[in-house]
Amino acid sequence: MKASVPRSESAAQHMVTRVPVAHANDTAGSVLERLTGSNYDYAAAIYIVNGGNRLEGIVPLTQLLAAAVETRLGELVKLNPPAVRPETDQEHVASVAIHEQLTAVPVVDAGRKLLGVVPPEALLYVLRREHVEDLHRLAGIAREGTQARHALEAPPSRRARDRLPWLLVGLAGSILATFVVAYFEQALHSRVAIAFFIPGIVYLADAIGTQTETIVVRGLSLSRISFARLIAGELGTGLIIGLTLAALAFVPIWLWFGDIDLAAAVSIALLVAGAVATTVGMFFPWILSRLGRDPAFGSGPIATIVQDVLSLVIYFVTISEFVL
Repeated sequence: MKASVPRSESAAQHMVTRVPVAHANDTAGSVLERLTGSNYDYAAAIYIVNGGNRLEGIVPLTQLLAAAVETRLGELVKLNPPAVRPETDQEHVASVAIHEQLTAVPVVDAGRKLLGVVPPEALLYVLRREHVEDLHRLAGIAREGTQARHALEAPPSRRARDRLPWLLVGLAGSILATFVVAYFEQALHSRVAIAFFIPGIVYLADAIGTQTETIVVRGLSLSRISFARLIAGELGTGLIIGLTLAALAFVPIWLWFGDIDLAAAVSIALLVAGAVATTVGMFFPWILSRLGRDPAFGSGPIATIVQDVLSLVIYFVTISEFVL
């Protein structure tokens, strides 16, 4: 069962009710006359309703102003506009506005009776608020929505309490990464140059994974494209990035160290680590989404340490095969 949306995060919270309405048979001149001197919360569009106040369409104000006074609104109306219910989550309302290119989103009841609209300023507020929340969650600063939104205002003790759990996960992962490096200690002793490339491999894999996480989190939250299409796009992008980085790294390493095997090993490790980071960056948000959690929830810190450990393993295994 889907959890109920708090009223403070629903369309009802951001809805305004004083909006211009008219019927399809009304003329442009009569509607403009009614608009003059009236006070509305939002008046950039005229909402066409029937006798039962059921939403039938929208006429943009710019189109109304350009029409002849005798033109009936039924000739100008855009029928069956998208609308949301009062309990609709605010992030979904913003998503509807973006994908349907609406400056304001109508709010209707179960019978499609017009209740009001979510105006542009509310949509911008929601988009900013959700963006800040997702950034905090990706960074592991806060777990819940309220914490995320107030993370910058909380006292230091509260901020530390919100961040520490994810950093402790990172600490455990760092210890695991240390064991990985220690396991290949003999390889480091035999070829000191091997150690030079560890920071680069780990950093680039992290960067690729973080980019992928950000795209996937936003895609799952705001996009209506299928996850399969999202996967195909990100895998293709990751492959192009990995091949490009591998090709750019190969020649300088070969020329500087005079070792074609080392250059090949580093390049292949970059390609494989980038592909793995892309996969991790895609599936962590997806798994959380499938579990009914916000895809931004904790993805960043967990995925980062997983990418770090896997990047080290990939690098040392590749070095063992090509160089040692």
